[in-house]
Amino acid sequence: MNKEISIIGAGLAGCEAALYLAHRGWKVQLFEMRPEKQTPAHSTELPAELVCSNSLKSLRLDTASGLLKAELETLGCELLPLAKEALVPAGQALAVDREVFSQKVLHALQDCPGINLITQEITELPDSLCILASGPLTSDKLMADLMRKLGEEQLYFFDAIAPIVEASSLDYSKVYSKDRYDKGEPDYLNCPFSKEEYYSFVDALISAEKHEAHEFENQFFSAVKFSFYENCIPIEEIARRGVDSLRHGVMKPMGLEDPRTGRKPWAVLQLRTENKLCSSFNLVGCQTMLRYPEQKRVFRMIPGLENAEFHRFGSIHRNSYLNSPEVLNPDLSLKALPHVYIAGQLSGVEGYVESIGCGLLAARNLDLRYLNLQKGGTASARTALPPETIIGQLWRHLTSPSEGKFQPMNANFGILPVLDNPPRDKKQKKEMYSSRSLESLKSWLDANKL
Repeated sequence: MNKEISIIGAGLAGCEAALYLAHRGWKVQLFEMRPEKQTPAHSTELPAELVCSNSLKSLRLDTASGLLKAELETLGCELLPLAKEALVPAGQALAVDREVFSQKVLHALQDCPGINLITQEITELPDSLCILASGPLTSDKLMADLMRKLGEEQLYFFDAIAPIVEASSLDYSKVYSKDRYDKGEPDYLNCPFSKEEYYSFVDALISAEKHEAHEFENQFFSAVKFSFYENCIPIEEIARRGVDSLRHGVMKPMGLEDPRTGRKPWAVLQLRTENKLCSSFNLVGCQTMLRYPEQKRVFRMIPGLENAEFHRFGSIHRNSYLNSPEVLNPDLSLKALPHVYIAGQLSGVEGYVESIGCGLLAARNLDLRYLNLQKGGTASARTALPPETIIGQLWRHLTSPSEGKFQPMNANFGILPVLDNPPRDKKQKKEMYSSRSLESLKSWLDANKL
């Protein structure tokens, strides 16, 4: 086994795997089809482009996402330090300037002598060792080849992204800066709704014309009814569940009293900055499949956005993933093709940091496989991650038998083993989960000399 590998896809998982392996002496050919072949969701040719949101979620250790970040940094993650260098104000969340982050990843790849970044669409899986990290928008030809070789009908769903508006077009007499319950810096802009404004907005969402799914279907998936992953449901679909669904969810006003009046609005829509200059803002939770003219009409009903100029409209795109418990070995290689490892959202993890973590796991498994062979062991050797960790439980979700239909999973405390004598205080309970996780991970690394 030579320390040479091909990685297909320069998204978050592919870039994480490439940097991790190259820094450990591997020669990496990293293939990315953009801009030679673009996707319906990407807009640049840069690696690690963030499509849906510019937020990698919370840094707090009393959140599952914050714990996952801490775990990955303990395991030697390559991309999270680069993300922190591209930080934009977002309270206690790790939100980044998209272009700055992608540029930093590009420079890291270019500065690493072991990585050869190649612009080329791969239409068939190679016969040599590789990591497939082509993501939820894997090209039709490559997906068709994967389906033929696995002999399995692949599951899929559609994903939605939120609009971005120009900061200079906002009405600052109506919006205000505040972080929920004043727990962090007031990095979010808040658009307060009166009762009448909110219900008019909901009515407009429900009645607006939207894109139909068939516009994005192709010959491989046209016979399959699409569905949405629960965390990415378009805002108009949430509104259809009940007129108060939004104000009890993404538009919840609790802790966001207007500092100018001291009163709690009926509902609040938050705006998160997209870049270091704060020149554009993302409409938090407003992922949508409305037609562009309808987006302009409906979202301009939001207080403060009456004259909003849109830097990007929301859209939908196909999001594909494998039935991983059926097709993956415990080391994330394919049962039918053991030289092919799967990483990122194609494996069935959901979220930016989760994709980075999956890329890191695939790379670590490959490196461990090589080291084990050098010592005369077997190629299938791997070490199980502690069950007390988020990353360990995500790995088990991908590789353990699934009850019913396999669904994508993101970081959450609910996948962890219960605590012994858990406290009643929820925040303390989550902090205890995090402490236990990091302690078990460090002990595991020491015990396995990893």
